[in-house]
Amino acid sequence: MDEIEHYRMHYGDIVSIAWQLSQGVIYTVFVTLTCFVTGMSIGLAATVLRRLALPGIDFFLDSFTFIFRGIPILVLVFLVYFGLPGFGINIHPVVAMNLSLGLITGAYLAEVFRGALKSVDSTELLAAEAMGMSRMQVFFYVEFPQMLRFAFPGMVNEFTSVLKNSAFAYTIGISEITRQALAITSTTNFGVEVYVIVGLLYFLIYRVFLFSMKRIERRFVFSAEALN
Repeated sequence: MDEIEHYRMHYGDIVSIAWQLSQGVIYTVFVTLTCFVTGMSIGLAATVLRRLALPGIDFFLDSFTFIFRGIPILVLVFLVYFGLPGFGINIHPVVAMNLSLGLITGAYLAEVFRGALKSVDSTELLAAEAMGMSRMQVFFYVEFPQMLRFAFPGMVNEFTSVLKNSAFAYTIGISEITRQALAITSTTNFGVEVYVIVGLLYFLIYRVFLFSMKRIERRFVFSAEALN
């Protein structure tokens, strides 16, 4: 009976731990989505600016992608969150994550979009220009929709990276899954169990988002085929 009671208490502790860790899922999802949206916005803005062909813009954008793809996420998070207050700029942890992870994600997505643009059939661009469309009209009505379709696999990969890097949010006080795990392991002896559950939660979040993005991709492909 003592052994049965022991396993019953152990099971109850694991359920309680899983429930506590699930409280951090909301923050993990929120940080992931907001940082990815920020990165998407920066990547798309860089793509549009490159298409405008302004003097010196290529050098600026190449420098931007080169620098931010080479900076470790944790270094940039600390630089933004702990460095900016030295200049009198106090910043919220979520904003700090969006600035740091968003800039790095935007740098990678800018390169993904640039590669996707090269996949657009040049004859379609010539046909659009022959119809009297301006450069920006060609971009937004012909290149942009196809660019998103070609860039979709790269966007999914980058979203996965954002989800994994969101774990660094614990370093600046955001109560996401990893921070919850650290708090639990500091007061219990369930280290292995806690991090197994953490891994399962991240995997579950990944699968849910992957399923959603695959549905969006199928809709894009279906819409493109219908137009053709």
